[in-house]
Amino acid sequence: MGGPTRRHLLTLCLLLPLGLLAHGVTDADQEILRSGGLLAYILVGAKHMLTGYDHLLFLAGVIFYLSGLRDIVRFITVFTLGHSITLIGATYLGITADEHLVDAVIALSVLYKGFENLEGFKKWFGVSSPNLLLMVFVFGLIHGFGLATRLQSFEIGTSGFLAKIISFNVGVELGQVLALIPIVFVITRWKSKSSYPAFYRAANVYLVIAGVGLFVYQLVGYFGNS
Repeated sequence: MGGPTRRHLLTLCLLLPLGLLAHGVTDADQEILRSGGLLAYILVGAKHMLTGYDHLLFLAGVIFYLSGLRDIVRFITVFTLGHSITLIGATYLGITADEHLVDAVIALSVLYKGFENLEGFKKWFGVSSPNLLLMVFVFGLIHGFGLATRLQSFEIGTSGFLAKIISFNVGVELGQVLALIPIVFVITRWKSKSSYPAFYRAANVYLVIAGVGLFVYQLVGYFGNS
């Protein structure tokens, strides 16, 4: 593995703890929502996607597997549809779950994508990977439920309840687009470099490691709060 690849892998590893700390509900966010209108929900929704490293790691893993802007748009649209359904639906209907358990499943989605990109199903089990478009939709539903648990942690009142949920979801979509632009740019540009195979393997090994680390982290949080 070359020097540049090692440096980028180290950067990713250093960013992971920051993501764990940032991806939560803060008093500052609550104050923004309390004093602002629907725009505040858009801003906080965008922030939660931009600091949601588990969501972004999964999307990066999906982009690694794709070729061409058309494919990227198709798969990201399916993911967006999935997480919009559960974010809006679960929040509006008051469907809740322990956020650590939901995030543990999201961590497994990161592990899954790295494992799939490394042809783990063929190498370890001798079978083809499950349909990727379907899996992206299923994981989108789970990721959306994770975002719903975040939104339900806020005091959002009953006035304009649905409009607030939709505004938060719009913010999530905007944050997702902003986060994906540099990810897509780096991966698509790197594909023409001779170091890309080493970078691809290193990055997807990191996704597996990050998925395991995030999974353990969330289980520790769950049992620590029990």
